[in-house]
Amino acid sequence: MKFSLAVYAAPHSSQSAASALRFARTLLEQGHQLYRVFFYCDGVHNGSAIAAPPQDEANLVGQWQALQKQYSLDLVICIAAAQRRGVLNRREAERLERPAANLAEGFELAGLGQLADAVANSDRLVTFGN
Repeated sequence: MKFSLAVYAAPHSSQSAASALRFARTLLEQGHQLYRVFFYCDGVHNGSAIAAPPQDEANLVGQWQALQKQYSLDLVICIAAAQRRGVLNRREAERLERPAANLAEGFELAGLGQLADAVANSDRLVTFGN
């Protein structure tokens, strides 16, 4: 079965982002296809390269990156939500005249059309967070 995920929660605000990661890992281990993971609203913080969780907490950004590398996942950050929350790639940082980019490697910025595409090309869309 082909799944897509929508993650609405920041990695530090609730268990939703961690649950999404565990769900994604389990899907892939069981042989299902993960078409896309779309991060929206506060979920865009899952793609911030400057997140620095305490040593006794999970580094969800790093875990998403590892999963992306292992399975060549499509990890998409909503560009509008990301701009509002200060998560920018180099191109957007320059365009918006901001001093730095902080989008983590393995994530990409794109519009809501990528979420619509995920819905159209997946058997199931599973959402995590508010």
